[in-house]
Amino acid sequence: MTKKLIPARRGLVALAVLATMTATACGAPGEDAPEQDASSGDVSTELTDEDVKLELYLETGFPLVEELGKEFTKQHPNITFDIRSDQFATLTENASRVMASDDAPDLIRLPQVVDAAKDGLLLDLDPYYDAYGWDEFPASQLEQLRVSDEGTRGTGPLYALGVGYSVTGVYYNKEIAAEIGMDAPPATIEELEGAMADAKAAGEQPIMQFNDIGGVAFPFQALLNQYADPSTTADWIFQKEGATIDTPEAVEAAQHIADWAEKGYFPEDANSLDYTGMVGRFSKGEGLFSFNGDWESANLDKAMGDKVGFFLMPPAEQDAEPVAMGAPNTYVVPTKAEHADEIVYFLNWIHTDEKAREIVVQQGGAAPGGPTDLPVPEVAETSLTFETLAGAQTIGESGVLLDFIANATSGIYANAIRPELQSLLDGRTSPEDAVKGIQSTYEEELSS
Repeated sequence: MTKKLIPARRGLVALAVLATMTATACGAPGEDAPEQDASSGDVSTELTDEDVKLELYLETGFPLVEELGKEFTKQHPNITFDIRSDQFATLTENASRVMASDDAPDLIRLPQVVDAAKDGLLLDLDPYYDAYGWDEFPASQLEQLRVSDEGTRGTGPLYALGVGYSVTGVYYNKEIAAEIGMDAPPATIEELEGAMADAKAAGEQPIMQFNDIGGVAFPFQALLNQYADPSTTADWIFQKEGATIDTPEAVEAAQHIADWAEKGYFPEDANSLDYTGMVGRFSKGEGLFSFNGDWESANLDKAMGDKVGFFLMPPAEQDAEPVAMGAPNTYVVPTKAEHADEIVYFLNWIHTDEKAREIVVQQGGAAPGGPTDLPVPEVAETSLTFETLAGAQTIGESGVLLDFIANATSGIYANAIRPELQSLLDGRTSPEDAVKGIQSTYEEELSS
C-alpha cells in the first residue's frame, strides 16, 4: 500500500463507527474485474424459500458468525448452518485444499486472500456488489478485499467481505493497575514497560499472552507499528515489489519481545498456552496486560465488569500519531460453493439488518460496517465495548490502521511468524535472526 492509500484506510473505522459522518460512496468495481451483468440472472438477491443448509468453515474461539447464524435462522427458518471450526493456523493451512475439494464450504474465514484469488479458488463478488448496491459502503471498507490479476491488494475484483471491522490494543486489569499505582493508561512504550516492571516486582504477571500458534505476533506488531513507517509495513503486507520486514525497526520490536521474555513478563507456558486459555486466565485476574482485539470486549465485560479497561498501543514518543492493527474479519465464498446466492444474502444481511448489526457490536465488540447512513447500535458508556469503539474512533479520526502482518501471505503465520516468535521467547534465536527468518519465508512463498 502506498502513502496515498493510508488516509483512506484511516477512514475505515471512523466511517463505520461514526453514524453522523458522511462519506463519498466508492466508485465502480476495480478495473481488473471481469465484465458481468448482475441483472442477467447470474446472481440473485432474493432468498430462496426452499430448505438450505449452509456449510461454514470458521476459526475456533470466535463464535460471532455462529451467533449471527442462529439469528438468521430465527428470521429465516428454512436456512440452517453446519459449522466446522479449526484453530487459525490450521484453518489457513487447510484453506486452499478445502476450497479446491468437491465439497467446498459455502463460507470460510480466510484473512489471506491473494493466493487463493490468484488460484481461482474465490468467488468474484463484484456482481453482488452491483446487485446489492455495496457502493453505499465506504470504499476503504472494501479496498483491501480486492485483488488485481497481478496479486496486488487494493484494486481489482472484490473477493471477500468483513464481519465486524476490528481494531486491536491492550486490555488491562484495573485492580492490578491500582496496586502498582498505574492510574492512567501508559502514554509511551517506556511507560508501558515501566508498568510491566512494577507488576513483576509486585508479584503479578505483567503480560498474559498465548503463543501456541504465534499469538505474540500481537505485541510484536504493536511494537513494530510504533517504530516503523506504517507505509513500509503496509507495502510488505500487500506484497509490494521489494518490500521487506528485515529492517532495524522490526529488529527493535523483536528485541523488546526478547527482553520481555527474559524478564519473565510473559507467562512461563506462553508457547503452549492457547487463545482460550489466555482469555480465561486474564478474565480471572491473572495478568496486568493482554494484547488483543475488540472482538473480546463483550466477553471480558461479562467476566470482569469494571475491573478491565482498554487502550490503544502507546507510541514510542508521547503524542505521536496512533497506529493500530485492524482489519475486517475476512470471510470468502469459494468458487465451488454450492449456495453462493444464499451465503451472500447472509453476508449482506449481517451488514444491513438491525439485529445483526446489534450482535456484531454487542457480542463481537466491533464496528458493524456497511452503509454509512445506518446507525451504529448504542452501547452503555460504562461498558468495555464503548472503550474499544472509542479507540477505533481515535484511529479513524487521527491515526493509521494497518492490516495484520499474519495476513501477508497464506503461509507466513504458520510457517514463519509462529516458529520464529516461539524460538524468540525460548531464547533459541536472536531478534535479528527471527526477523530474517520471517523475511526469508515471505520471499520463498512469493517466488513459489
